[in-house]
Amino acid sequence: MPPRTVVIGVDSSTQSTKAAFVDAASGRLLGVGRAPHVVHGEAGARESDPELWWRALRAAVAAGLKASGVAASAVTGIAVAGQQHGLVVLDRSGRPMRPAMLWNDTRSAPQAAALTEEFGGRDAWTARTGSVPVAAVTASKWRWLRENEPAVAASAAAVRLPHDFLTERLTGVAATDPGDASGTGWYSTATGAYDPVLLELLGLDAALLPEVAGTGGTRVGPLTAGAADALGLPATTAVAAGTGDNMSAAVGLGLGGAGLLDHPVLSLGTSGTVFAASRTRPASAALSGFAATDGTYLPLACTLNCTLAVDKVAALLGLDRDDASPGGEAVLLPYLDGERTPDLPTAAGLLTGLRHDTTPRQLLGAAYEGAVVTVLRALDELLGACGLDPADPGVAARPLRLIGGGARGRTWVETVRRLSGRPVIVPGGGEPVALGAAALAAAAATGGDPVTIATGWRTDEGAQLPPVPRDSTTWDRIGSVLERASGPLLGGF
Repeated sequence: MPPRTVVIGVDSSTQSTKAAFVDAASGRLLGVGRAPHVVHGEAGARESDPELWWRALRAAVAAGLKASGVAASAVTGIAVAGQQHGLVVLDRSGRPMRPAMLWNDTRSAPQAAALTEEFGGRDAWTARTGSVPVAAVTASKWRWLRENEPAVAASAAAVRLPHDFLTERLTGVAATDPGDASGTGWYSTATGAYDPVLLELLGLDAALLPEVAGTGGTRVGPLTAGAADALGLPATTAVAAGTGDNMSAAVGLGLGGAGLLDHPVLSLGTSGTVFAASRTRPASAALSGFAATDGTYLPLACTLNCTLAVDKVAALLGLDRDDASPGGEAVLLPYLDGERTPDLPTAAGLLTGLRHDTTPRQLLGAAYEGAVVTVLRALDELLGACGLDPADPGVAARPLRLIGGGARGRTWVETVRRLSGRPVIVPGGGEPVALGAAALAAAAATGGDPVTIATGWRTDEGAQLPPVPRDSTTWDRIGSVLERASGPLLGGF
């Protein structure tokens, strides 16, 4: 029997790093190491020190080695999937010049609006990049940096995304992939390359950017001697180009453009995202028309406020996160970090409909409902933008694949079922982003196709929960508040 080979999939998210140790032949999850991140900021700012990501990656790999019982010599590949959109600026020694601006940093909303106007509006951007600039997009953050910290921008020797930064620490090679690059605002999904016209508009030299590898499973190098020593892994370990977290989750679920929106995915994490695979390049201002990491496309819509916002409401009420009941007449829109879908970057949370008999458990339930309706409305926008009617019985009957931290929460799952009226599948693997990164690592080590590898691992399988009747009353109540509040959310009710 040949010796077992192991690959490591790294999920470097907003809040933590996970390192999943996976049997390369079977896809069996052998162990997971974890390490926390620290996020700072107020008044719209959200920043992290990229050096902490590197230390967290090292700690997570060490913990994963211990948890899995794997011999380091068995590891043949590693890949990083990272939070999208973050802006990392480096000096000539490869050190961060300032904390990274994260995807949920909303300070660059005015710059996003200005860029949209300067380049001819939403349709012009969509045709060029597949997406319209919002505060989350890296291009908006680069414009903010040039306007607010011009000395830093002028002296930057390199500009990276979070996963690019970590891949470069592993290999010494400046490389990215089409998936994560498509979220920058300066990469064209129409041409599959950085867009020189947009780079000129942004005042960004292409020499500062990493090379775009073929796919996220492309081998960009072995570990450097220093990285191998820091991680305790063989220097021969293959390192994949990696990708963004959403693109990696798609790989981890075996999505590779088999059919437009056949398998819609709803991810409940710090943000709420909905996406699906497509072989057709989406071009709609209503969604993010990302590239997938395997050469197909990943139409996606994202909300800023999901599990973290609801946990904050639970903490304010002194309740456990599952100590909730349906919200009664109360509506709570937990837009604590502004909002991206709908595009309300300066929004605040809104509570209305209180009665004398409203209970704390109902208020927490209302927070769940507000977050879930927001992300389900984003799904409806995605479906409509791709030519599908969300109300069509055939479309509405397609199961939702539910992933992310919220997929492990009873109240999250039941709220999605009640408000969607759809069947729900919770994949059994539990870590689709990390498993997708592991498939990318296996592809880098073997030269195989990452989606085919993940499909062979059967990572998308899980229990299917039957549909329950859709709670139209709650939908209508929240929808009515959203219609009335889109203006007041920006300036007081």
